Amino acid sequence: MELMVVVMVILVIAAIAIPSLVHARMHANEASAIGSMRAVRTAELMYQDAYPTEGFADALAKLGPNGSDCTQVGRTNSCILMDENLAAGLKSGYVFVLVGDGVKPTSGYTLTATPEANGISGRCSFSSDASGQININDGSAGGGSFSVSTGGGCDH
Repeated sequence: MELMVVVMVILVIAAIAIPSLVHARMHANEASAIGSMRAVRTAELMYQDAYPTEGFADALAKLGPNGSDCTQVGRTNSCILMDENLAAGLKSGYVFVLVGDGVKPTSGYTLTATPEANGISGRCSFSSDASGQININDGSAGGGSFSVSTGGGCDH
């Protein structure tokens, strides 16, 4: 009987603690996604400076190793601008997609970050462009969109 009481107490504590841990992990993933969006912005500016005839990179792979051993760096694999995971498009539970504006040299881009598993790895989606402003879409029915600088968005 005592063993059953101990097991029940442990189950109650787990039922309280696990949702809090999942919630904390989502917050950490969302903060990481914002940091990664800023890292992409910095890498884009460095890429544009290094390859002015290309403009901005139109794919994340161009900002990282892109499958190379990095012995020869070029416009398709700038290697040092971004870590391999982010350049592959998946980091800290978020999927990143970079799309150029379709002109050469690329004068603009759109970067999006969406949770790999909505409600588990994160609740908010993020977007940014060449201006550097990061917007939050909180996924609510009204589709609330806020700027990171205003502190709006997901109810942290």
